[in-house]
Amino acid sequence: MLQNLFIPARSLASVANHSTTVRQAASQAYHSTSVRTVGQAAGCIVQLLTSRTLQTTGHSTLVRHLATTQSGSRSFLTSPPAPGHNTSAMSVEAAKALAGAAAVNNHVNAATKVVGVGSGSTIVYAVQRLAERVKEEGLEVRCVPTSFQARQLILQHGLVLGDLEIEGKIDVTIDGCDEADRDLTLIKGGGGCQTQEKIVAEYSDTFIVIADYRKDSVKLGQAWKYIPIEVVPMAYRPVMGRLGDQLGGRAELRMAKAKAGPVVTDNGNLIVDWYWDQGREMNWREVNTIIQCMAGVVETGLFVGMADKAYFGMEDGSVMDRCRGGQ
Repeated sequence: MLQNLFIPARSLASVANHSTTVRQAASQAYHSTSVRTVGQAAGCIVQLLTSRTLQTTGHSTLVRHLATTQSGSRSFLTSPPAPGHNTSAMSVEAAKALAGAAAVNNHVNAATKVVGVGSGSTIVYAVQRLAERVKEEGLEVRCVPTSFQARQLILQHGLVLGDLEIEGKIDVTIDGCDEADRDLTLIKGGGGCQTQEKIVAEYSDTFIVIADYRKDSVKLGQAWKYIPIEVVPMAYRPVMGRLGDQLGGRAELRMAKAKAGPVVTDNGNLIVDWYWDQGREMNWREVNTIIQCMAGVVETGLFVGMADKAYFGMEDGSVMDRCRGGQ
């Protein structure tokens, strides 16, 4: 019998999309004497689902993903790691999945008609959960994307694609972040999608943020060192110069990794990453206004006073939530 369990089977089941069938399989894995890590548990669940010929995409994709743990990775079902112990990518993905599921479960209901879909790696899990609830509960929602990636996620999961031109406004937007401070001031734009993300968030009744535990900070700069800024191509060099003159730090044009030249956004613009002086106290609302007023700047990756609530998937399998203002 497992001793000192750190995550009960129901938590693993919630990661695996809240399916009754998966819950039953997770319960069997929980009582197995051979299961001691989340990788083993996930593998056991997949095997049980296969034996029941119920290995549908909705059930198996996420569980198989969790099962792909590396040798020496953290045991996610046993006691917490010792200080300084490196957690595996698998545990980070599980934390993302927990946050995504919590946001969809708590903020999408039968009255929700339009959902803004963010961009990045964490939003994948929220879309998976949303697609399952649409199928199981018959929810009628239209999804407004914040990027090319988000649009593809919506279509791949069989959800109805919406558009701000048609919808006008959005009931709730769920999106990730690169970092969030205690007041839910966000840095976004690591994926270069901050302009569309900010537009969709601004025209939403509720803006919910999802992230894993690495993105939760007391103050900006603990986890992320720069502010992404979308810039019209002809203005990137003068904007970089003005950032240094008015705000200090240094600015760099973001270069692409799979093509020659700079990163080009969905809007056909460039990204300037501004590394601010970490030793200088920043009023982020003022900083955001200063940058936005520079000719040639399209949008910043600073989201100040916009997020209503955030869900952070934690290392111990719990989900921590925080409202704007640190509550």
